[in-house]
Amino acid sequence: MRNSSLSLLLRSGLTAAAASALPLALAAGPAGAVSGISVSTTGSTVSVTTSACTNINGNWGTASLLNSRQANFAQGRQVSLSGTASLQSAAWSGVSAGTYTVIVVCSNGSTAGTQSVIVTAPPTRRPSPTASPSRGVMGGVGGTTSDYGTLTLVGGGALVGTGALATVWFLRRKSKPYRL
Repeated sequence: MRNSSLSLLLRSGLTAAAASALPLALAAGPAGAVSGISVSTTGSTVSVTTSACTNINGNWGTASLLNSRQANFAQGRQVSLSGTASLQSAAWSGVSAGTYTVIVVCSNGSTAGTQSVIVTAPPTRRPSPTASPSRGVMGGVGGTTSDYGTLTLVGGGALVGTGALATVWFLRRKSKPYRL
């Protein structure tokens, strides 16, 4: 009995210690996180948001996306921030897989933040634009589509109509009693 009481006391003490440490860990936030900017990825698009910049002469600031071989802000892909007084944002599309650093510099010259991001998806290639079907949804086999001309549609309609008339004629003929 002594061992079970001791293990129960030890387990409850560890649980209490973990429960008291949880609010401290949540308040500290994730290790290495830089306040001021938030970076996210969706496929091959990287976006950054901040609320740290102010508008000076119609300019919120600039964000730069640096790959692992680039050392400073000027070497990266730069995009102007856009937004409102409460939230500014920028985005880069067609970003290849790899590790990048996002730096945001406000229009007053102060750095809003720096954060690393990992892009896992290769850039998506947009298909070349094609004409949309003029008569609704187009069918096909295995993803193929064709736009049929007027002559083809009239010919197909004539075949369907002839088949329907032949069916009606045959069924009516079978239903009549045989006459001598």
